[in-house]
Amino acid sequence: MKLKKSFFIALLLSVIALGYWEYHLRSQGYIAVIDDNKALWAETYKKVQKASSEDVVLLGSSRVHFDIQVDTWEKRAGIKPIMLASDGTTPTPVFKDIVNNTDYNGLVVIGIAPGLFFTPNSRDVFFWNRAAVRLEHYYEGTYAQYLNHKVSIPLENSFAFLNGNEEDWNDDVDLKTMLEQIRIGERAQSPIPPFYNFAKVDLDRNVTMFEKTETDTAFANTIIKVWHFLGKGAPPAIKEPVIELYNELIPRFEARGGRVVFLRNPSTGGTRFGENMAIPRKDFYDEFLKQTNSKGYHFEDYEQLNQFDCPEESHLYTPDAKTFTAELVKIMMNDGLLTNTKTN
Repeated sequence: MKLKKSFFIALLLSVIALGYWEYHLRSQGYIAVIDDNKALWAETYKKVQKASSEDVVLLGSSRVHFDIQVDTWEKRAGIKPIMLASDGTTPTPVFKDIVNNTDYNGLVVIGIAPGLFFTPNSRDVFFWNRAAVRLEHYYEGTYAQYLNHKVSIPLENSFAFLNGNEEDWNDDVDLKTMLEQIRIGERAQSPIPPFYNFAKVDLDRNVTMFEKTETDTAFANTIIKVWHFLGKGAPPAIKEPVIELYNELIPRFEARGGRVVFLRNPSTGGTRFGENMAIPRKDFYDEFLKQTNSKGYHFEDYEQLNQFDCPEESHLYTPDAKTFTAELVKIMMNDGLLTNTKTN
């Protein structure tokens, strides 16, 4: 009887403590968010196996992830695209896997973020490896991991104190991240400037940028510092191996009825200046499209797509992303790459 009473007292104290911690975090502005981890990505990738020739798959890094709003796309084109863009990755290994290991023969839109796209085709490269890890989880994930993901989603959607992320943002409040923030003695600090979460994702992997990224200049500047730091330390861009691989993949994909189009999303400020200096459009983007005989949409070429300012120089604020998406869909429809399935 005494053991049972102790158990309920401990349970009550735990509930009270967690309730207070949740209240405290909510009062500090934290919200419940889903972790955009490899499990969520793998769940989304499953849709490709059942997709038809009318479907659209979106590949790329974070610019496609932020700038293309899947609900807006669905309203304009009548079909919700499959969002497989992943932050901090090159899309190449995923496109390679689609060509080699699926029967998908619809439209693939591939975002080109120059500093991530024009990198060696190797697991030794950080951007390639991040994408490869997600593919590995799709093929090798266990039933226990799958069940854990399913159970975690409603909890992550409900409690701010579970606010942790595979990206390990500096402002995550999960226990792992908080322990990593403790400095003991001479423990070395990361050379990367503090990197704070500035968006949330839903089950369709659609991204919504936090409003403070647009309205709080000081907060936006913390993110800009990270982009500039990473840009200065980035290895030199390469193009020939990338072109060679796509020249092997694209014809095979098109031979079975697939279509590929490339997209250069907006960037602004110092980030855009650095890209122009290190990875000039003429030598990389334009040359890539020419040598692969591919169709591409560069934001600089369309008045409808070049009117936006990125709050942190690299991604569109969500209201602008919705407009960008709607205008891009309209352009692609005029070019015959998309048709509104609701009218067919």
